[in-house]
Amino acid sequence: MTLTHSTPRPGGPQAAEREPETTLPQTMGRTYFPLAFVARLPFAMMVVGVLTLVVAGRDSLTLGGATSGMVGLGAAICGPLIGAWADRAGQRRALLATAAANSVLLLALTGAVYSTLTDAVVLAVAFGIGATAPQVPPMSRSRLVGVITSRLPAARRGAVLDRTMSYEAAVDEVVFVFGPFVVGLLAALFGPAAPTLAAAVLTAVAVGAFALHASGRTTAARTGRSQPRVAQAPAHELWRGRVLVLVAGFVGIGLFFGSVLTALSAYTGDAGHSERAGLLYGFMGIGSAVTALAVSAFPARFSLRARWASFAVVQLAGAVVVATAPSTGVLLAGLLLAGLGIGPSLVTIYSLGSERSPVGRSATLMTMLGSAIILGQSAASAVTGVLADTFGTPAAMAVPVVAAGIVAGSAAANWRFSGSDDRRSERRRGTSRIRS
Repeated sequence: MTLTHSTPRPGGPQAAEREPETTLPQTMGRTYFPLAFVARLPFAMMVVGVLTLVVAGRDSLTLGGATSGMVGLGAAICGPLIGAWADRAGQRRALLATAAANSVLLLALTGAVYSTLTDAVVLAVAFGIGATAPQVPPMSRSRLVGVITSRLPAARRGAVLDRTMSYEAAVDEVVFVFGPFVVGLLAALFGPAAPTLAAAVLTAVAVGAFALHASGRTTAARTGRSQPRVAQAPAHELWRGRVLVLVAGFVGIGLFFGSVLTALSAYTGDAGHSERAGLLYGFMGIGSAVTALAVSAFPARFSLRARWASFAVVQLAGAVVVATAPSTGVLLAGLLLAGLGIGPSLVTIYSLGSERSPVGRSATLMTMLGSAIILGQSAASAVTGVLADTFGTPAAMAVPVVAAGIVAGSAAANWRFSGSDDRRSERRRGTSRIRS
């Protein structure tokens, strides 16, 4: 990954050619990208870990799905508020506070599930877990976008932003697939409580370290008393159609994640091996991670709105194959096909989000997008769990088709908002590649 920035140097172009450019990893620090990767894991493990814990501890797929849904509801309501807090007070304070609270609540849920406490208490604690979920993925993007837009020449920003968003989306895909896999592995080896206990420890250690990383000073400095406060766009700018259509697209992707995982739990449960759902789920991430990384190689004339629309159709086709699969082999092929469409869609929506973010609201918007995924994932887990218990596995397998249809519909709605955006992006990316 060659993410570079350059600064004017005395001596003219020849002197500049002799001096090596500084890469983005060097600017962020050698530990940043590995740390940001590990710190995302608890967020990815959360919904699946809660589902696994409750289904095993209370013997109810319906309650498990509802509990996961409460996690998503808490994240959807409070995630953007955490992002707004970080925009004003700096990421460190927001991350440290939420990491501490989230770790305690994960431990509390484990105890509540295996106690005589009512289901209502379990649901309330789950809501608290979602409400305090540390927003590492959107805050990582906010840090990186801030460095790119403030320290790179304008002519290079488009190309570097494409590569960075491709990397971030690929990492999200790996984590969102690896997270359920880790949950399944820990549950199989050490019992259903192990994933939530591991997530609690990982949240305290890895998220805490991410909060204290040197790159966190950047956001804090912007809001420090000794520094002039950056002017923020009005909050209502976040509720315009050109922003909400991106949120809708991510809700659809989250619905797809949650419905696929829960449907696979029902599918493998019919065979007596429900803990293997995460392993099958991994096939979807293979194609998604590969195509997410490939986005940076797409030609500039392949516009952002065209990318999203094209790959949304691929995801929908994969969902149809999954729903109608006559065998496990065909099911895996459908998951792989769907993954090929998800990766580029994630990259594209994040790229559109970085371009449409109101001034001073970057962390808020990125958090809205991240919360939209977990909201969709949790809501789909709840609905799909009820359908599986009530109508059987075939009904559950149809939900991913609906979710993929929402993504495709959002891509179509985005078309009307993207004309001028894409023309500017195409010119910028084309210029960036010529000069890079």
